[in-house]
Amino acid sequence: MKYTKSDAKSYARANMRGIWAAALMPFTEDHVIDEDGFRENVRHWTQELGIEGLFITGKQGEFFSMSIEERKRSFDLAVEATGDHGQTIMSCSDQNMDVVLDLARHAQDNGADYIVVHAPALHFTTEQDETLLAYYQAVSDAVDIGIALWSHPDSGYLMSPELCNRLADIENVVAIKYSVPRPMYTELTALASDRIQVSTAAEHEWLDNILDLNWELYLCSSPPFLIQTANDRRMHDYTHAAFAGRADEAKAISASLDPVRDALKRTRPPEKPHAHQKYWQELLGQVGGRVRQPLLELTDAEKAATREAFEQCGLTL
Repeated sequence: MKYTKSDAKSYARANMRGIWAAALMPFTEDHVIDEDGFRENVRHWTQELGIEGLFITGKQGEFFSMSIEERKRSFDLAVEATGDHGQTIMSCSDQNMDVVLDLARHAQDNGADYIVVHAPALHFTTEQDETLLAYYQAVSDAVDIGIALWSHPDSGYLMSPELCNRLADIENVVAIKYSVPRPMYTELTALASDRIQVSTAAEHEWLDNILDLNWELYLCSSPPFLIQTANDRRMHDYTHAAFAGRADEAKAISASLDPVRDALKRTRPPEKPHAHQKYWQELLGQVGGRVRQPLLELTDAEKAATREAFEQCGLTL
């Protein structure tokens, strides 16, 4: 680790900023991890697109279809491939606490920068606050590495801003991916931004959150490598224009990406987000690869519609 547990918050405040992307995991035709393809994607994302950090083996990365050893291997690949060109945050989310802690210790030992732990599904409770306080404290007690919280509707509930504010007091909790309505993350920003970085995954809200809420971290989803190329880094450009206080310039650049956003959204089949994004990667020249069951592949017709929209969206290859 590059910091001590007691320094986790200050280290993250200084270093955990900019655009972070949630990595998709390419699988071969035989449905094994395409290690060379993943390495090439990481090199492209961090060195050519300028993405500051990568979220590894989360829901976008299909952790739910991977073994524990595969998840650990993905952590190792990411640290190796990223090198000095970016940072990593490893998804240690699982319903089984032993798995969460096993993955967290592996991430800490292999040189990852941070971990992220999704709020668990709590099927049999009608209130969650004390359970979650104990849960995240237990993770903190087991490791020194900086921890990002993650609240999303698929847990079956949303953590309240008041609860997250209490969790922000945990020594090595450094951030939250807060997938909630804007009023909730605005409230949490006011309550806890002195102790943790608050972020959400919606790219179309990112610019407003820089300008209105003084956010410095986009954590994170796949748009950073789906709406940009080595020759067309408009998300990077509008982000840094906003950071520099050039709001009008940032807004104009961001608005120019609307055709790209629309092409991605309207061609994505509701049951096939991963396969659609991987095919879009291939159109960009990245390594997309296959998905694993239970996910479905695109049909030829879906690929044709996506390719047509891609060719007309205005991205410069």
